[in-house]
Amino acid sequence: MSSELQGMSGDQRYYLLKVAHEQYGCAPGELNAEQLQRATGIVSRQRRIEEAVLRSSEATGVVIPPTQVEEALVQIGSRYEDGEALRQALASHGLSDDELRVLLARELKVEAILARVSASLPPISDTDLSLYYFNHPEQFERPAAREARHILITINPDFPENTPEAARARIEAIAKRVRHKPERFAEQALKHSECPTALNGGLLGQVTAGTLYPELEACLFALAAGELGPVVASPMGLHLIRCESITPPLRISLDEALPRLRDRLEARQRKAFQRQWLERLLQQFAPVEGPSHG
Repeated sequence: MSSELQGMSGDQRYYLLKVAHEQYGCAPGELNAEQLQRATGIVSRQRRIEEAVLRSSEATGVVIPPTQVEEALVQIGSRYEDGEALRQALASHGLSDDELRVLLARELKVEAILARVSASLPPISDTDLSLYYFNHPEQFERPAAREARHILITINPDFPENTPEAARARIEAIAKRVRHKPERFAEQALKHSECPTALNGGLLGQVTAGTLYPELEACLFALAAGELGPVVASPMGLHLIRCESITPPLRISLDEALPRLRDRLEARQRKAFQRQWLERLLQQFAPVEGPSHG
């Protein structure tokens, strides 16, 4: 067990493990001093919140069936090669299967209590959804896109065929062939392009603004469907780009937006209500300082 975990209780080790992976993408032992201090602060607050939730009146009668705990354990186990790999990972952090079950049951109970707290919230009305839709039009717009293919010839003076002059001559020769026979573009990309997309005939897929190098984007978005652009230079090298098709910008209708919008706004409403409840709860369970004596 790493030194960071020594002296910690089982739930502290578990939550530090979670925070390290969720916040920093690493194990607790890989955190630097500043990250560790921040992570332990998050763990401390998380434990305080959970303790208050479990002591609340809303927790009365909330029971987590063992089958639900086992399902959560199976979900965690699916991230590992097998059960033994999971046990070894737990042991390296000072945890056992049984301790993990207890901690999972605790987490699931906290989630169930929070769900109970916000269960009485009324559903968001169609009027409120419509107002949100019309007041936030930018959230319901699909940007214009181009389906594109390209051919790349890189520039590298260390190779005779990729010197600036040779690369330019090669791509101009390719451009001449595909202008004469546009249907050969994918074939020429497969034969000559030095981009991984060559294996798929140079296909870049649906391209929206901000995806490509500015030079390539300016060229692509000036093309008509089926049109081939001039040779364009980018930091990668020299390109030929072809616009296969154009998808114009689209405004998602209110009817299309409603189901996902309702889910999103109701989830936001639940989170806000739960946060307010937690703030009141933490104030209620805050330690009271005794009078000072002097």
